Amino acid sequence: MRKPVAILVFSILSLNIMSQQDPKFSQNMFLVPVYNPGAMGSADRICLAAAFRNQWTGLPDAPITTSFSAHMPLRFLGRTHGIGINLMNDNLAFNNDFLFSAAYAFRISLGRGNLGIGTSLGVANQSLNPTWDWGDGVINEGDEYIPKTGGSVFGFDMGLGVYYNTDDFFVGVSTTHLNQTSFDYPEQYAETKLIRHYYLQAGYNIQLTNPMFEIMPSVMLQTDVRSNHIYLNTNLRYNKRFWGGVSYSVGGALTALVGVELLNGIMVGYSYDFELSPLLKYNSGSHEVTVRYCFDLGIDRSPQKYESIRFL
Repeated sequence: MRKPVAILVFSILSLNIMSQQDPKFSQNMFLVPVYNPGAMGSADRICLAAAFRNQWTGLPDAPITTSFSAHMPLRFLGRTHGIGINLMNDNLAFNNDFLFSAAYAFRISLGRGNLGIGTSLGVANQSLNPTWDWGDGVINEGDEYIPKTGGSVFGFDMGLGVYYNTDDFFVGVSTTHLNQTSFDYPEQYAETKLIRHYYLQAGYNIQLTNPMFEIMPSVMLQTDVRSNHIYLNTNLRYNKRFWGGVSYSVGGALTALVGVELLNGIMVGYSYDFELSPLLKYNSGSHEVTVRYCFDLGIDRSPQKYESIRFL
């Protein structure tokens, strides 16, 4: 069999397992709007962000994930709002998931910072494109539960989130796949479901005695109630432009991160995951690249100033 991972994926689908994890990003502290619609418009700039992740390099049919998001503030009828979009594509073996969503956040000043309450509405697509090598016939080519053709199904997706940030602190709670859309593949004898996920994200900038350096710890908790994932991150930033750090996914991977903020609002980050799970002997780690570009709107700005790359 040429694609053992693909067989495993389809076996899970055909058994009607109803749990699906959202794609992982090690640089999650820089991609908050991907998880939380309440973060839309959280800076007085238009921000565009793209991420590419090649997980478990060297393992056949391993996950490859790409993401794009854009968000901006909007002032209307004397109120501040945030709007944005998210696109996500996640490919694992012959299973491909695509999600497009538009998000809105109502933003209000609260204490030293701003509070955003947001929702996202979108369309999710799942597709199967099986490719088999029947080999010496160990697998029964005539088995009706092994698909010979592909399939593609669509569903409605919804999310909610609350996000609060100041100059040096942020915290947010959110849920994805609120409506838990089901996908039925009648010809493939398979059914899947987008399980609701819950997120808690928080981070704080700590200014050191030397004003050229600051520490940026953050944490993200992801759960679908059945399983929990905790990501602990710490970055050291120099001169508000260069940073490096480590991240630990409890029971999953140890990550090294580096990045730089270039001129004209362009940020580039890279991370490498060293696997700590039993998959270690089957792959050479995971690679992730994030690029973000923020630019001024040319409209009246609010009094708050953001000097952290995490709040853009």
